[in-house]
Amino acid sequence: MTTPWGDLALTRFPEDPRERLRAWDASDEYLLRHLAEREIPLSGTVVVVGDRWGALVTALAAHRPTQITDSYLTQEATRANLARHGVEPGTARLLTTQDAPPDRVDVLLVRVPKSLALLEDQLLRLAPAVHEGTVVVGTGMVKEIHTSTLQLFERILGPTRTSLAERKARLIFCTPEPSQERAANPWPYAYTLPDGIGAVSQGTVVNHAGVFCADRLDIGTRFFLGHLPDGKGAQRVVDLGCGNGIVGTAVGLANPEAEVLFVDESFQAVASAEATYRANGVPGHAEFRVGDGMAGVPAGTVDLVLNNPPFHSHQATTDATAWRMFTGAKRALRPGGELWVIGNRHLGYHVKLRRLFGNSELVAGDPKFVVLRAVKR
Repeated sequence: MTTPWGDLALTRFPEDPRERLRAWDASDEYLLRHLAEREIPLSGTVVVVGDRWGALVTALAAHRPTQITDSYLTQEATRANLARHGVEPGTARLLTTQDAPPDRVDVLLVRVPKSLALLEDQLLRLAPAVHEGTVVVGTGMVKEIHTSTLQLFERILGPTRTSLAERKARLIFCTPEPSQERAANPWPYAYTLPDGIGAVSQGTVVNHAGVFCADRLDIGTRFFLGHLPDGKGAQRVVDLGCGNGIVGTAVGLANPEAEVLFVDESFQAVASAEATYRANGVPGHAEFRVGDGMAGVPAGTVDLVLNNPPFHSHQATTDATAWRMFTGAKRALRPGGELWVIGNRHLGYHVKLRRLFGNSELVAGDPKFVVLRAVKR
């Protein structure tokens, strides 16, 4: 990435030499160019929210920025990119969306997230730290910035306008008015599940901002809940890519002897999963882990993996995450252990499972979704 302070060699995490997607885009470059050309003083506490792969924090490392991210993968990419450029550990402060934000923010740089709810939550959490002299600049691709995005900045922080578009990227300029009134933070949000979905019928779901389908049960998960395996006994089960944890919670309610591990790369998701599990009074044992899929789970220690893999990485459509999840599941499963996957029918996950496991069985399907089962031989 070319910046006003020199060229940077950046990678995503986990690093893959075959990866065609870059670790930055035109909106990152636009923001950095604006900061340099306008000679904006990057003094005091510089906070970067939503940095995708650490591109902004790496470029601004000399100013000792604080990064706030919902993504474990982003944190790991940032650490790797900083180290690659000789930045000493601790130069940049890496926080998650679940951590308390800084008490004072002098420069606030926001990479607009895909989730409007996550943006709302983060702006509301940061608003008390913003003062009249705070420089607030947002950035994103044109397709990511909507009227609702600008309205959030204006409602929470102050008057907001946008730049002209350059290379399909746009900047957001906000003038903070700390004295303006703002509504209370509505996150996390809880709702009651419907009947007819097995063990979790009439249960409670808790969603932190940014977690998929925050205000209702999505149709894919509902279909999966109706076709979960009915195993009993002391099983080791992994809810892989757990989201709000409703699938793992259903397993725990149906089989109190099961030990359920909830894993997601989103800090918001794992916090949601734990809150959902606790809210439903599941009697069994559970572990909640933010991480890179099945990495860190010992080989041959798991009986069952339940997975609804994402097929987007930010705005890009990719099957790389699903393939890594399937590969990690196979390594972690005991012989005879099973991977159960739900996905959109058109994604063709059965082909990947047969290639990896040597088998794939259709458990259930409808015009939109399929539930697939693969067994480790």
